[in-house]
Amino acid sequence: MVLSGGTGTPKLLRGLEQLVAPADLTVVVNTAEDGWISGNLVTPDIDTVLYTLAHMVDESRWWGIEGDSFVTHDLLTVLGEQELLAIGDKDRAVQIYRSSLIRAGRSKSEATAALAKALGVKQRVIPMSDDEISTIIETPNGDMPFQEFWVGQGGRPNVDGVRIEGLDVALPSPAFVQALAREDVVLIGPSNPVTSTGPILGLPGVREALFEKTVIAISPLQGNRPFSGPAAKFMDAVGAEVSDAGVALLLGSIDLFLVSPESEYNGPCVRLRTAMKTAEDSLNLARDLMELIPSS
Repeated sequence: MVLSGGTGTPKLLRGLEQLVAPADLTVVVNTAEDGWISGNLVTPDIDTVLYTLAHMVDESRWWGIEGDSFVTHDLLTVLGEQELLAIGDKDRAVQIYRSSLIRAGRSKSEATAALAKALGVKQRVIPMSDDEISTIIETPNGDMPFQEFWVGQGGRPNVDGVRIEGLDVALPSPAFVQALAREDVVLIGPSNPVTSTGPILGLPGVREALFEKTVIAISPLQGNRPFSGPAAKFMDAVGAEVSDAGVALLLGSIDLFLVSPESEYNGPCVRLRTAMKTAEDSLNLARDLMELIPSS
């Protein structure tokens, strides 16, 4: 089972899906950055995982669909609708389909399963929760949802704090609970430890369940810098050192920790080339990882 955010871990999945049978690959995805835009539910991390496994993700952005057009977005802009994200036409069709299922009373898990089937994704892709959870970034300019901070403000404001609203009362999705009971090995992917994998681990009962598993984690840092995204600002805001030691502290109990060759981490770890700039890099890291996973 893989715990995933929306950029680093999908890059790894690009390699893993070539080595692991679809029936043996379960991906539990962060939903704390989801939100409604222009009347449709946008689930950025889930969509990136789905598009990656469907071989249609835009790898130049690791968001959206490769070769998508933006006719609807452009016309909405002319009409005066200011969308926070520039949503492609094919991507919007996926969101419309998902939203229609949600409005008809289906859960986020059911809608995700239906989308996976429609897109030809044979791996299990599971939302971490069916409940409403929101990542709020506290800044000197006021509190703002994650997408407003990262996309609307370009990640520029200073960060005073990060809170995950609804996490204390949310429950893991039923499929996540079943996966926790079934899987022996859990991989925490190289995603932001505060706002991507952090909310998954923060759901009630998840950390306790992981005590009985073999937990492998890949750091999202190269040395003391994130490969991408606002992880450094967020780690600093929650009082964690921006280093692999800080990542390990945030993630909790880990049986095997993979870090980059540049890492200054002094604890037990394996140093591997964790940068994934190309598909070949992803496959090589996936191969190295599979050699480290204990056989059942």
